[in-house]
Amino acid sequence: MTQDARLAEMPDGWTRALAVVAHPDDLEYGGSGAIARWTDEGREVAYVLATRGEAGIDGMTPEEAGPLREREQVASAAVVGVHTVEFLDHADGMIEYGLPLRRDIAAAIRRHRPELVVMTNHHDTWPGGQWLNMADHRHVGQATLDAVRDAANRWVFRDLLDEGLEPWQGVRWVAVVASPEATHAVDITTTIDRAVDSLREHRAYLAGLGENAMADPDTFLREAAAETGKRFGGGLACAFELIPM
Repeated sequence: MTQDARLAEMPDGWTRALAVVAHPDDLEYGGSGAIARWTDEGREVAYVLATRGEAGIDGMTPEEAGPLREREQVASAAVVGVHTVEFLDHADGMIEYGLPLRRDIAAAIRRHRPELVVMTNHHDTWPGGQWLNMADHRHVGQATLDAVRDAANRWVFRDLLDEGLEPWQGVRWVAVVASPEATHAVDITTTIDRAVDSLREHRAYLAGLGENAMADPDTFLREAAAETGKRFGGGLACAFELIPM
């Protein structure tokens, strides 16, 4: 889909979603407005993060940053109605695509049994194509796509059966936040304020960004939502690449 093509409505025939991302703040840069709307509608959403974001603040050691960013993520999720936040403890900045990561995500999918899986951009670049996407995002995204199938197959990661995690074949879609190949959107006009407040909970991370434009949640999120809204009938919107499973 071209960058100026009209975006379709996201499907609403689901009740449970699982968001799987690499770091604290990944969902807040673009996805939390939609999550707030979904929880307002009575849908269940849980978060699973591959890392605790311990390598994300240059002026703070990982030993200090990890616990702090974990607390900030839990507070951030609560702002948009998400109260289940899990961390898989892979190494921030050094996530490797492979069987251990796929297994951990497949286990999470079996635990939470979602119909919709949300993740961040797994492509090489961001919308517009000018910025290279980091390896953590790409590896977690690709592992999540593969783990959806792993979670459905009884004979993949058979040790999960010993943990009482039966196969889950109920994932119908994967929705990719901040994808350069967006196809669908959610109107977030009524939830943009909570999206901004959710990102603001990442206080230490934002402070570490200095003068970077991403350090201003209000301007960054509202401008991005307004730009997406131009492709979605006006107003403010959050875009997704929707992948049927």
